Amino acid sequence: MKKWTVVVVAAFFLAGIGVLASQRPAAPQAPIVWKVQTTYTSAMVLQKMAVQMGERVKEMSGGRLVFETLPAGTVVGAFEVLDSVNKGVLDAAHSWPGYWAGKNTAAALFGGSLGGPFGMRIEDYLAWFYAGGGQELYSELLQKDMKMTDVVVFLTMNSFPEPLGWFRKPITSLKDFRGLKMRTSGLGVDLLKEMGVSAVVLPGGEIVPALERGVVDAVEWTTPATDIMLGFHTVAKYLVMPSTRQPLTGNEFLINRKKWDALPADLKAIVRNALLAQIPIAIATDYTEAATVFHDLGPKYGVQVITTPRDVLEAEIKATEKVFEVQAQKNPSFARILKHQREFAAKVATYTDRIRPPYSSVVKHHFGKK
Repeated sequence: MKKWTVVVVAAFFLAGIGVLASQRPAAPQAPIVWKVQTTYTSAMVLQKMAVQMGERVKEMSGGRLVFETLPAGTVVGAFEVLDSVNKGVLDAAHSWPGYWAGKNTAAALFGGSLGGPFGMRIEDYLAWFYAGGGQELYSELLQKDMKMTDVVVFLTMNSFPEPLGWFRKPITSLKDFRGLKMRTSGLGVDLLKEMGVSAVVLPGGEIVPALERGVVDAVEWTTPATDIMLGFHTVAKYLVMPSTRQPLTGNEFLINRKKWDALPADLKAIVRNALLAQIPIAIATDYTEAATVFHDLGPKYGVQVITTPRDVLEAEIKATEKVFEVQAQKNPSFARILKHQREFAAKVATYTDRIRPPYSSVVKHHFGKK
């Protein structure tokens, strides 16, 4: 065989090997695994939603990004997750902005603030988050004002209005309310003090023992579905509702900046969109479970539901105004963000309040006592 023929044959042979090699499936890459802790107990609906959100990220990414979602206290204490994400001890965390009011009271304005605020309901608040600048304001607060420079944050939403609380004795007037010792958190502490109530801050696991020992006379936590799981009804047989203290619950997903920056663009998009997709699912789940438990409170749990006395609701509104005034004077961050919320509410909440149909009248027509 001539020399040039050997060269050509060898070239085709090597090219063929290259083609076959290129057609072999690439070795699967190891998934990126994030350690994610929540501030929720295993019994809470919010914990189930956090786990579900992680499952959605895994599915959407084809298993390339996996969240190991752990309940409160697994790695660090519930109130330590923000610092831990900033330091890289945790890769990410599900939490509630109101927990950081001890660092900066303005954080409470992003967790579903007192009075809405200014009468904003869940749809108004979502509009503020995503179309009114709320997301950007919270990032600025965390990273600049609170020096959490290695935290990337996304605001979410999880539940509807919370009741006034669970009480060991019935509440028929503001007089009955004043002088009690009540578990609360965030700006709720300042609110109760303005209303003449002693505020006690307790984590979820300590609440029932505190009720049993008389350390507290009442408790607010979240919605009936989660409250029942924690056993409040075993000691406090009166659920008083509604309240303007927390008409909605805004939550957050905190991510360590180095972990976030290391993600490719498509995985970042998946995380963003998984968080957005979780909002209506979480709200729907929380609302449905809370409504189901509500109808079981009397027949199944022996709980009496009491409508909050009008003078208590009026006192809440006045106390909220006072709390805002005091905090705005003390904290420039609080004053700046509160002003932004007020301006947004003046434009949007006043419109939505006017355009909403009289749903209460419709419900009473169909389901009220005949």
